[in-house]
Amino acid sequence: MNSSGEARAALPQPQNLLFIEPHVSKQLPTNAPVGGKLGQQETTLPHVHSEASEYYGGNQVWSRARTFSNAGVSGANKTRPLQMEGETIMRNRRLSHDEITPSAPRRFLIDVEETIRIVLEQEDTDQNFQISIYDSGPKLLSLGTASSNAHKTFDIRGTYMLSNLLQELALARDYGRKRIVLDEARLAENPVDRLSRMIKNSFWNALTRRIDAQGLEVACADPKNRSREMRALIYVPYGEDEIAEYYRKIARDKPNLNLSIQILPEKCDDPAYVQTLNEKPGILALAMGRKQDPTTGQTQLEPLPFVVPGARFNEKYGWDSYFMALGLLVDGKLDLALSIVEHCIFEIRYYNKVLNGNRTYYLCRSQPPFLTDLALQLFNQLDRSKPEQNKAWLKRAIQSAIKEYHAYWMVEPALDIESGLSRYRPVGQGIPPETEASHFTHILQPFAQRLGISVNEYIDGYNDRSIIEPELDEYFQHDRGVRESGHDTTYRLEKKCADLATVDLNSLLYKYEMDIAQAIDHVFDGELLLEEEFELSPWPMTADAFKKPRVSSTSKIQTSAMWLERAQARQDTMDRLCWNEGMGMYFDYDTKTHKQTRYESVTSLWPLWAGCASEEQAHHIVTQALPKFEVAGGLVSGTEESRGVISLDRPNRQWDYPYAWPPHQIMAWVGLERYGYLEHSARLAYRWIYMMTLSFVDFNGIVPEKFDAVELSHMVDAEYGNQGTDFRYVPREGFGWMNAAYQVGLQCLTTGMRRAVAACVPPWVFFQLPAPDFSSAKKKRAEREVRDREAAAAGQGGEPKKSIHHEPPTLEQSVAMLKLEAQRF
Repeated sequence: MNSSGEARAALPQPQNLLFIEPHVSKQLPTNAPVGGKLGQQETTLPHVHSEASEYYGGNQVWSRARTFSNAGVSGANKTRPLQMEGETIMRNRRLSHDEITPSAPRRFLIDVEETIRIVLEQEDTDQNFQISIYDSGPKLLSLGTASSNAHKTFDIRGTYMLSNLLQELALARDYGRKRIVLDEARLAENPVDRLSRMIKNSFWNALTRRIDAQGLEVACADPKNRSREMRALIYVPYGEDEIAEYYRKIARDKPNLNLSIQILPEKCDDPAYVQTLNEKPGILALAMGRKQDPTTGQTQLEPLPFVVPGARFNEKYGWDSYFMALGLLVDGKLDLALSIVEHCIFEIRYYNKVLNGNRTYYLCRSQPPFLTDLALQLFNQLDRSKPEQNKAWLKRAIQSAIKEYHAYWMVEPALDIESGLSRYRPVGQGIPPETEASHFTHILQPFAQRLGISVNEYIDGYNDRSIIEPELDEYFQHDRGVRESGHDTTYRLEKKCADLATVDLNSLLYKYEMDIAQAIDHVFDGELLLEEEFELSPWPMTADAFKKPRVSSTSKIQTSAMWLERAQARQDTMDRLCWNEGMGMYFDYDTKTHKQTRYESVTSLWPLWAGCASEEQAHHIVTQALPKFEVAGGLVSGTEESRGVISLDRPNRQWDYPYAWPPHQIMAWVGLERYGYLEHSARLAYRWIYMMTLSFVDFNGIVPEKFDAVELSHMVDAEYGNQGTDFRYVPREGFGWMNAAYQVGLQCLTTGMRRAVAACVPPWVFFQLPAPDFSSAKKKRAEREVRDREAAAAGQGGEPKKSIHHEPPTLEQSVAMLKLEAQRF
């Protein structure tokens, strides 16, 4: 594109020749020597890719604007040699018009507010405060270089650099900057490095909560609360008087919080009682640590941190926490991951299960169980110089998992005694209150019409049991099961979940049994005496055994042999009832009809993660089942054939084809590696990382909750939309388990794969596979190009873009790019 024909933004030239922030200008003498010295104290540049708190948060002081041209020379050379992607660059070439010295990286002198205004006015054509490939601006902006006091300019081009510019300006504004000197390298940063850095140093912090004096207002806020009671409510377990007093003191000290403290009854998960809380929902207290007051020397309680998924999910969730903890471990945040386990232990002790979420309306149900695996992973990373302390910590975690196993998953209604397998079948009464107001309207409307009343009147009558409808009772029993499964919602489970012994749940319980057996054998010297008293689930499992008095947990020593026996029995049962030899995959078992279901779900790969598949079964899964789920962006939740036809009367569900979720990807990567299918694991991880990186580059740094993996799009058409997409200027938190999937997935890639995915080389090009047919993407692209041409003709968008990022390069182009990339390392 000819520069003379391009639309350029006229950015203001800073009026001051001295680039000095107002709040520090008096500290700097006008005759300060060149080189960045303030009196006798030498100032240094922050690292080019340092976090915003360091890059924009410090006192960025320079005696003259032209001293920026000396960066990389003489004294400044000691702080930042010219680098690209971590390696020093030696340049022997002619300089461009705005470079003063061959070792000086380019920097821009920018007026923050005015540049934000111009970027949005020129580039944000859909006015969502983001710069994406769907915006029809010219994707071109000229910035003044710092070395010339902004007299000379350099062009910033493309969606990625412009969206990064908008993000950097927003971050600078957060720290009160009016004018900044911005390194070009921050705008052209390797996208994989940039996203990984943001997750590690920014997103996790934004998603971390504490239920303390500072965090209560945020933690109690619940966008899912549709009750009349909107005040801050915290519920404290029975017998925890010290925790209750901790929050009473906060209520006294901060009356503006309008905080109410309620004490739960000893049996707090009784369905009838939990339903009474629906009109006054609140957050449930979590685990506390202890710290010493530096002034008084006294020990006092301190709420432990936890990580929330993000967006409208502002509490600790069950299986989300497991996957987020995996990401935390990759990023070296061991203490935060340990706190997550402490909260799980606390929940099992007082609420009898790891909760779906720590809100009152979740008291009756759990989520997929992962505690033993997480505890063992953390145990292996603890300080080896403290073996007894580590052993005591693991003992607490394993004992809690044993209680959850016996008291929740291995008793009715979760347990199907006849088969010996478990189901997602939580108890509960009434309509789940955490759903959107209209979520069940289409279900309730026919029943309301029969009685000649409104839907709202019917809801009130059904909830207070003045209206009895067994058909709805069964429907909501299955609905609660779907929510407990974490797969809410999917046609795989709809109207049948509570009857299904799912492959995913029983794989996890097999892993519980094996983990407990191995922990007892290798850590606790073959025996473990339980300290908390509860009833053990009978073994061997028969209908008559459940009619007899139960054995107390404290009266029976746990051995690895008894847990191995349970694991073997479950494996044999899954082989008999869930495994399908002809189709080479596992299916859910319907305990009501005594048949396998025929819904092809990617959870068929979970036995690989758990280790309960044989080598032969694993081979069948990889050769027969895996190809059914592998698409452009990774693994879809189920096959299109199993999902069935979608229509206005039968809308798509978010856990069905073509949508893909982080848990399924991570479970598959780990499971395939476990059985030695490293190439398959790496390929699937590459697909996922590519899809995330492509969206990050094309859509202003977006990290959503889920993807349409067939079309490589976060713009999903499902009942709950997509979380993590509604932000202005800069993404602040991503989305919990999506952040984790990115960090974990990068560990599955080779160095070459990481370089290729950073260049957005499509997986079908990198792995020399047939290119997918993006039918709907092509349609959207054609519609967008029409809009671009119309905007250009109306003089609103400059010339139409001549290239679209989604068009993959040819194989020859990709190979050439990889060769150039390799030469730099």
